[in-house]
Amino acid sequence: MRFVVSWALAAILLPGAFPATAFADVEVPVLGPGLYTRTLERGTGPAIGYAISVPPTYNRATPAPLVLALHFGVQGGPSLNAGRDVLRILIAPALAELGAVIVAPDALGGGPWTTLQNEEAVLGLLDAVLRSYSIDSRRVIVTGFSMGGAGTWHFAGKYPDRFAAAVPVAGRPPASAAGWRVPVFAVHSRGDRVVPIGPTEQRIDELKRAGVAAALFALDNPTHYQTGAHAEGVRQAVPWLRQVLKR
Repeated sequence: MRFVVSWALAAILLPGAFPATAFADVEVPVLGPGLYTRTLERGTGPAIGYAISVPPTYNRATPAPLVLALHFGVQGGPSLNAGRDVLRILIAPALAELGAVIVAPDALGGGPWTTLQNEEAVLGLLDAVLRSYSIDSRRVIVTGFSMGGAGTWHFAGKYPDRFAAAVPVAGRPPASAAGWRVPVFAVHSRGDRVVPIGPTEQRIDELKRAGVAAALFALDNPTHYQTGAHAEGVRQAVPWLRQVLKR
């Protein structure tokens, strides 16, 4: 006898469970090396805009790491191509040496990333990329800047089985890291007056005391809105990620 559980009930009982019809067997086109802007159509719900960066080293014989990159907040309108912007300005150049496929969705409704609608979209897109590209599922990383940094903390905390590491950049962390499992390399500027560094310092210290692999790279000068100026901090995550992903 088959039981049908409504989406609302499934969302309560099974974190990460979304309507099977929305993304069932959905794939994305496999592209050659480069940076692309695409749209993912699905059975139900709005289409998802996203950018994807494929490294020169990508080949199907060698599964690559996968990076989910979450963009900053967009004022006064939809977040069209914001994923491409954060990928182009910050994430792709800073993590180039990692040799990862990087996917950067556009938030539905402009954000935040913590809505159920955006959770469904992000995880569905992630699954579509995992189905389509040759990806090492043990090396899936989440990162993001500002609103995307807060989203990075959110996704790593709520879906720890999906991510091997998290790199939040200039993002507001949760009030507590109790029960945290995912290794974290945080990047934050001491010159950030919009999202001060203090809470990030506290969460990283809390994680270290709990025995979680955690590090903070503190920049001295960038303001919150100097996205590209955080690249050096994100670049410093590469050797740390290589060590963490070996475990």
